[in-house]
Order: sequence, then C-alpha cells, then structure tokens
Amino acid sequence: MRFASYIICATPRSGSTLLCDLLASTGVAGKPHSYYRNEDASHWAELWGVPRPHRLDDPVFEKAYLGAMIREGTAGTGTFGLRIMWPSIADASKRLDAIEGNHVDVTIRLARAFGPTLYIHLSRQDKLAQAISLVRAEQSGLWHLAADGTERERTAPSQTPTYDAGRIAELLEELQSDDAAWTDFFSTRGIAPLRLTYETFTAAPEKALTEILSALGQDPKACERMLVQTAKLANADSLEWADRYRLETRG
Repeated sequence: MRFASYIICATPRSGSTLLCDLLASTGVAGKPHSYYRNEDASHWAELWGVPRPHRLDDPVFEKAYLGAMIREGTAGTGTFGLRIMWPSIADASKRLDAIEGNHVDVTIRLARAFGPTLYIHLSRQDKLAQAISLVRAEQSGLWHLAADGTERERTAPSQTPTYDAGRIAELLEELQSDDAAWTDFFSTRGIAPLRLTYETFTAAPEKALTEILSALGQDPKACERMLVQTAKLANADSLEWADRYRLETRG
C-alpha cells in the first residue's frame, strides 16, 4: 500500500517535536504538527486565514479548517503529516464527525480525510525521565531549546524548577495511561503501527527517519537533508530528581 499520510501518535516529551522537525526537513514528508490540539485551533485558523468560529466542531469551520490543514500539513510534498497526543484523538474524532454530521470510528474519518495512513507510535521507555521532563517544562515555562542552545519555545516567564514528587507521580501515571491507551487503540482496530522509542530514535535519528521514509514509499536518501533543530533539555538536575524519586518511592 502506498500511504498518502502518516500520523505520529505520541505523548508529551517523547521526542515528537524532534521527529516532526526531521520529517519536515526532508522535503518529502509534509509538515507534521499538532493541528488537532484544540488549544491551538484559533492560532492555526488565524495563520491559515480560516474565519474563527463561535465554537469548535462547527461544520462550516471544520471543513475549511480541514482543507487548510491538508494544504499546510502536506506542504507541497504529496504526503500529509500529523501529530496527535492521546487526549486529542477524541477531539479530532468529534471535529471530523461534525463535517458529515454523524459518528463513525475515528480511523475511518482519518482515512477519508487524509487517505491511506501510516500510524507511527512514538513512546518513551523511561517514563520517569519523561515525567520529570514534563514537570520541569511546566514549571520553567521552557519547552524546547534550539540546536544552538537558544530558547525555541517558552510559554511562561523564566522560573527555576523545584522538585515536586507529587506532580511527578501524577504525570508518571498519566503518561503510562496514555501510552497504554495508544497500544489498546491499535490492537482493538487491528492496526500494526511503525513503532519508535525516544531512546532508540534520539540515539540514531537517521536510521529512524530512513525507516519511516521507506514505509511511506519515499526515497530514504532524502534523510540526508534532515536538519536537527532542537537540543536536549535534560541536565544533571533531571538525573538528581530521578534518583531522589526512586529513593523516596522504593519499597
């Protein structure tokens, strides 16, 4: 099967921004982003010139939004890319249903909207490190660094992160639940996704990119154009938090 699109099914702090950047930089795999994150819908609508609705899931708005999304997420390459975190899959389903006015399984809607779709399940094996990364991003307001070490994405004024075992535990449970939900999503629908982990992907990004491009029917040599735009945020404090949390929760 020749895929017309792909969806990166991920959880926060699993390396999805890096993967989206690398795929976009190949010039053959669209421009994936979290287009169905409801909190960002107004931003994308304004950027794309789509009149903002009184509410999401308005059929007229959703049809115009979908058309603009396909255009922007394909970026002239012939392949559409999308990233979805688990909480957004229900939102995507509801918004796609609104266009036709009835409910069917979200995978059917996604296939109708974007054509034959390759699902990519991106997970992180070290869930504690993932939860700590998420806590530190929430507290500091800094979500991503550029490859040169400068700030790339900040959502709040700078603040020094402080260890919070309760919040780490809460997010650890949430991330485990979301990843399990993705696994169930695929198994109940008979979908065999292309599976990547943060650990193997970040250790050998070119290998992972080659695997994806090959699955999409694209020339894997395009990965030679890949451009790394993000740097790791984890530091010695992250490791200290992990050691402290393990010590406190041992037994």
